[in-house]
Amino acid sequence: MTATRTVECPVPRPGTDVVLLGHGAGGRLSAELLDEVLLPALNGADRPDPAPLEDAAVLPATGAAETVVSTDSFVVSPLFFPGGDIGSLAVHGTVNDIAMMGGMPTALAVSLILEEGLPLTVLERVARSLGQAARAAGVAVVTGDTKVVGRGAADQLFVTTTGFGRRLPTLRTSAAFAAPGDVVLLSGPIGLHGTTVMSTREGLGFETDIGTDSRPLHHLVRAVGEAGGHDVHVLRDPTRGGLASALNEIARDSAASVEIDEAAVPVPEPVAAACDLLGLDVLHVANEGCLVAFVAPGSADAVLAAMRADPAGRDAVAIGTVTGAPAGLVTLRTLVGARRVVDMLAGEQLPRIC
Repeated sequence: MTATRTVECPVPRPGTDVVLLGHGAGGRLSAELLDEVLLPALNGADRPDPAPLEDAAVLPATGAAETVVSTDSFVVSPLFFPGGDIGSLAVHGTVNDIAMMGGMPTALAVSLILEEGLPLTVLERVARSLGQAARAAGVAVVTGDTKVVGRGAADQLFVTTTGFGRRLPTLRTSAAFAAPGDVVLLSGPIGLHGTTVMSTREGLGFETDIGTDSRPLHHLVRAVGEAGGHDVHVLRDPTRGGLASALNEIARDSAASVEIDEAAVPVPEPVAAACDLLGLDVLHVANEGCLVAFVAPGSADAVLAAMRADPAGRDAVAIGTVTGAPAGLVTLRTLVGARRVVDMLAGEQLPRIC
């Protein structure tokens, strides 16, 4: 008798009653998990109207400056990849989430979940990298926790970080503040982190030509704030779900329409080659060292110049504009002059990339 093989569609079916990898991808399934399960349970039946979902929260001011807080977990596989590792990534990711709300990071809390059998040399290497990244960013690791689980209950090592910062008085950014006429600025090339991690994991060979773009962006954000002030309406780092998901979240929360120019979006040649080979849309590939800024047209040139003067933004470009309608729509002007809708990532393109 010949055995039959069941072929599953790579895009998760709607209405699932279990957690899928796609729920952690930062795209449509992640939004559904938040809207339908987590937020109602956490906020209760009498919760207020939905607020924009930011990667950090601004707490009520207790002194001269508002406090910004953010928490994040990192489960990247493999632990080490060209240009970074799970330790430095955890620092950069949390520092950047604080920075996107106009905050300058001041302190980190770190929690480690360790699998029984993890070599101590691996743990020491990750801890050393995390400490070096924190010191380089000017952030103190002030508290933490360590737990050990049995073999098979985790994949070597997971890291959770919580960061605290002080909000710059010149910046009041939110995903809900994009306005018609805003210029969309991108600080550098896209697709480097996701393709680097995937290539390293699968041994595809592209990792010899590329490395992660993981880095702290708070100094770049300070320069942006000094150049544009309150004309800087939105800051977002396009991590999980890539540039496409970040732009869709902003368009949704601002009830605006965003159009970007494909020819203006910088994509390194090795990244383009890897995406072509794997059948990936580079707009959905994760980044860890670039940001998008929505800036009023009168300040866009000054902000762009300030970005280019900073090492983290030397390749900054203008990639599009904001229009008023239709609300929530993101479109791409293609290389041949056509237009197509850019949607959120539906399933899971690259699992375990952060």
